[in-house]
Amino acid sequence: MTQPFLSIRKLRKAFGAFTAVHDVTLDIPRGEFLTFLGPSGSGKSTTLYAIAGFQDPSSGDVLLEGKSLLAVPPHKRNIGMVFQRYTLFPHLSVAENVAFPLRVRRRPEAEVKRKVADMLGLVRLESFAERLPGALSGGQQQRVALARALAYDPPILLMDEPLSALDKKLREEIQAEIRRIHRETGVTILYVTHDQEEALHLSDRIALFRDGRIEQTGTGEDLYLRPATDFVAGFIGNSNFLAAEHLETVGGAATIRLGDGSLVSGISANGSFERGQKTRLMIRPEAFRLERGPTSAELAVEIVDVAFYGERRRIVARTAAGQEIDIRPTSAAMASQDAAPRHRQVFFDPGAAFLFPA
Repeated sequence: MTQPFLSIRKLRKAFGAFTAVHDVTLDIPRGEFLTFLGPSGSGKSTTLYAIAGFQDPSSGDVLLEGKSLLAVPPHKRNIGMVFQRYTLFPHLSVAENVAFPLRVRRRPEAEVKRKVADMLGLVRLESFAERLPGALSGGQQQRVALARALAYDPPILLMDEPLSALDKKLREEIQAEIRRIHRETGVTILYVTHDQEEALHLSDRIALFRDGRIEQTGTGEDLYLRPATDFVAGFIGNSNFLAAEHLETVGGAATIRLGDGSLVSGISANGSFERGQKTRLMIRPEAFRLERGPTSAELAVEIVDVAFYGERRRIVARTAAGQEIDIRPTSAAMASQDAAPRHRQVFFDPGAAFLFPA
């Protein structure tokens, strides 16, 4: 069996009576872009800081190529770090900021000049070498911070909410730059964010944290299309949860009764359920259709509101049980439905829905 490049083994971190991280275990292969995703206070940054050496774990281990890092001081772990705040030296030029970690390591001057030029070329800031950080935009400053973190060729780059201070358009531009730099350098990146769209856009894999534990690890498609729990289903993407009663499950396909009394068969059941058990049916907003398909289940709704979102429309509808749901058909599909009645049927494929315990 191949030894993992980076291993986190039963990592636990407590602050007095409060445990921030509970027995987190994870293997990261060389060159992977792994994102720690989760709400505030879920343990993702604490786990990252334990890897960096900024937090001493209460128990567990962090191993790089099979060797524990716990006894290695942070400045000797040779790990790059990029923070939300750029932490650039305001009195040093862009070039001198990038050169700083190389000079600290007493690299030859010829190597320093070459690496600074290479890194500024990598982040496309060659013409800004002599400017001070205060003369740069937020996105440019973050690119300088990225160049500085990569200048000494660290095997691992840790990034803690690096784009959260930027506006949406700039975030998307820097995301594209980070993806390009990851492809070009092959560096292993561990990235922390609470933004699910950012995680889906950037990552090879995502570790979704909840209350100090990893709820599910997988690709963005795994978490979106095959959520292991209702928390994953609710956190990744938009979700509707309808109250339902479980009747039976045969071959992994469940039959349920919805709040309006209608029966739906062919639902993907996560786990085992008793007859009569209260459950929650999860349906993505984009899984609803306005016209019946060959395998459709139907749901009677009252249209409450319709809004235009470019490629898609957003319909707010109320079920017969009084629950509001989110429906997002394409604008093209909606075009012929503008004069649709306020009370109508909407449709969904049972195979695209998931059943979870209530």
